[in-house]
Amino acid sequence: MGREYEPWASSPAARAVMVSNRRRDTRPELAVRRAVHALGLRYRVDVRPLPTVNRRADLVFSRRRVAVFVDGCYWHGCPDHGTTPKTNAIYWGGKIARNSERDRDTDSRLREAGWVVLRFWEHQDPLAAAEEIAAVVRSR
Repeated sequence: MGREYEPWASSPAARAVMVSNRRRDTRPELAVRRAVHALGLRYRVDVRPLPTVNRRADLVFSRRRVAVFVDGCYWHGCPDHGTTPKTNAIYWGGKIARNSERDRDTDSRLREAGWVVLRFWEHQDPLAAAEEIAAVVRSR
């Protein structure tokens, strides 16, 4: 009945680490937000650009219709820094693949609704990201 998979936490220690991961206000996200704010831009944080779709962007410029995502290398499958899980690889490999699929679907839905989608990896320079964000927001 349904698909078989191992529980997501392979041990109590692994569970503690995973539960402590934040959905918002991560170090890379905060760095980008500070840099964007320093450039004089104001934005909304952790909101749904499309109210009917349960997907949240890290920074949202509602009037300009720009949604910004700062993706974690592990969680979103960065081609440069993403790693293959060693423990419970079947579960985590599928989870990361589904995250990437959801990211592409989110991008598509937002673009169809007239939004510009900007995605940055956590390892990218926050100042360079902020400058790109500012240029796009100011051009709209």
